[in-house]
Amino acid sequence: MPDPNKTLSPSERILSSRRDFMKKAGLGTAAAATGVLAAPAVVKAQAPIRWRLQTYSGAPLGAHVIKPQVDAFNAAANGEMEIELYYADQLVPTGELFRAMQNGTLDAVQSDEATMASPVDISVFGGYFPFATRYSLDVASMFTYWGLGDIWNEAYSEVENVTWLSSGAWDPLHVFTVDKPIRSLDDMRGLRVFGVPTAGRFLSRYGLIPVTVPWDDVEVAMRTGELDGVAWCGFTEAYEVGWADVCSYALTNSVTGAWFGSYFANTESWNAVPPHLQQLYRSTIDQSHYYRAVWYWGGEALLRTTGEKMELTSIPAEEWATVVSDASEFWDEIAASSERAGRVVEIFKQYAAAQEAAGYPYR
Repeated sequence: MPDPNKTLSPSERILSSRRDFMKKAGLGTAAAATGVLAAPAVVKAQAPIRWRLQTYSGAPLGAHVIKPQVDAFNAAANGEMEIELYYADQLVPTGELFRAMQNGTLDAVQSDEATMASPVDISVFGGYFPFATRYSLDVASMFTYWGLGDIWNEAYSEVENVTWLSSGAWDPLHVFTVDKPIRSLDDMRGLRVFGVPTAGRFLSRYGLIPVTVPWDDVEVAMRTGELDGVAWCGFTEAYEVGWADVCSYALTNSVTGAWFGSYFANTESWNAVPPHLQQLYRSTIDQSHYYRAVWYWGGEALLRTTGEKMELTSIPAEEWATVVSDASEFWDEIAASSERAGRVVEIFKQYAAAQEAAGYPYR
């Protein structure tokens, strides 16, 4: 239990105040679910439906990106259904999440496509796709109004026994390093970092070396020198999960503005859920998207400017402009990989052009 007499550091005060606000506002809590979504109290004779859901995230991060949604659903399901939540690698390795869901070992999964090796031609867009977004709202906008949702539905309709349910935004991507500051592209060369596959693939052209380890082993790997840092998240997450305690430097240049994450279900399991509980599950997913957007955004600027644990470094604008240019070439490479991937990239281009043309506050 926290010591009430302890003097909190700036970052501890920020994290603590935001946690308190989320609780008081009822964002993602069971109280909110029971107050808004709860069904009438009816005694059910049959046993409840039970699901096993595993997320890509470890427990400290999962407390924000998935647990509020599961708690809200369980509270509002009125005993008709219960979801058991498992964190990264607890039941199956993260790289096997998709297959485990497909064969029924898991009923549901929360992850990006790239991290869990989803066998669709759009999997490269899950996680961090370089410069595809600038703000978290870009993700929801493109899925809802620009056609990405239709493409995701189309892709997963071709996959046996897996149903894609929804995609949402997480945090921006920064690079955090233990003891080697990045002040130029050359400084990336040889750095071993933990990160999501697509961003790692892109950044490897500057000499960064993507390394895969279990999520719970990342901090130890940085302390022992197996990793030089992480290219996995933004400032909110780095502070929340403790990586800011290990890393001394934070690169302010962002590779993209928001991570694409999705909710999936085993199709047989999904079809066995009655319509009213399917709707409840979708509603708590939307609640989760909202919770994460507030939670991440509420910490990025504050922890970047007043967090005391990492020194900020930057790659000069003129040098970073070459990275942005390289990303355009990367987009075209991916677009050529399949007709469907080409449609996704075309949406990215059209959306970015519209935002630039609109100007402030969009770009």
